[in-house]
Amino acid sequence: MQINVLITITLSLKIAKSLPSSRSVFIGGNISSEFYYVQKDFRLCIVTWPGKSINYSMIQVIPSIAIRKGKVVKMRKGDPSSEKAYDENPLDLAKRFQDHGIEVVHLVDLDGAEKGSPVNWHVLEAITGYTDLKVDFTGGISTDGDISKAYEYGADYITAASIAVTDPELFASWIVSYGREKMTLGADVVNIQTKELLFRGWRTKSQLTLFEHLEYFYSRGLKYVKSTDVSRDGVLEGPAFEFYQEILDAFPEICVLASGGVRGVDDIKRLNEMGVFAVIFGKAYYEGVLKLEELEQFLVKKES
Repeated sequence: MQINVLITITLSLKIAKSLPSSRSVFIGGNISSEFYYVQKDFRLCIVTWPGKSINYSMIQVIPSIAIRKGKVVKMRKGDPSSEKAYDENPLDLAKRFQDHGIEVVHLVDLDGAEKGSPVNWHVLEAITGYTDLKVDFTGGISTDGDISKAYEYGADYITAASIAVTDPELFASWIVSYGREKMTLGADVVNIQTKELLFRGWRTKSQLTLFEHLEYFYSRGLKYVKSTDVSRDGVLEGPAFEFYQEILDAFPEICVLASGGVRGVDDIKRLNEMGVFAVIFGKAYYEGVLKLEELEQFLVKKES
């Protein structure tokens, strides 16, 4: 039996003109639908039907702000000895991102990741208090109290990694209690062939593999995963495209946030074409390789 699906999205002309692009979708090989799409919320991801999944949204571009001792820093391949501090005030940086149309930032508490509980609450509070950015907060989240405090200080989303390795039942319970739209699994690998996980600020290796990890949480309602090939993080050698394709093929209904290795807009375009939900970038911007103006094609401009 063949089922034809017709999806109609109606928008005002005023909204449609502000969109970065239109896209064609082919369903079952014989239905073509041209449509426009407005991204109203960071967490609107996919539409599915039996055996198929389409990512309707333009890829989300999300800058990373990694904090250690109150300073913006970046490392190469997660190596602390390679850490470089940038002459950037976290709040001023966040305001600059917002001024260029960015809607979401990935705020990483490196001190918290290593300690096992968040430390840089003041940075979270400042960004959420003085900008309209949505903040995906990560780094040491390990208790319900940590999540409650993160929300109290203004976080919109939580990414948790270490606790999902050390206490998977607890993280699975968070997907239910806080909602799958609010919780992202952080699952970073040390080697894309073996796919063994790194946690505790990338300083501890688990024998657990990424796909085992994803299967466990997918069966418990997981919708979002942020994954980094640590060997590419901070080295500007390009994302691990084949690695992300493997994830998309194995878990087509999970929304993938790709992180690590982004060199410029061509990398982002390729990830977008693959169907990756979001890309997290950092080093390319901080080193002046990627300009915020270049990202406008991925952003919905708002009228003042």
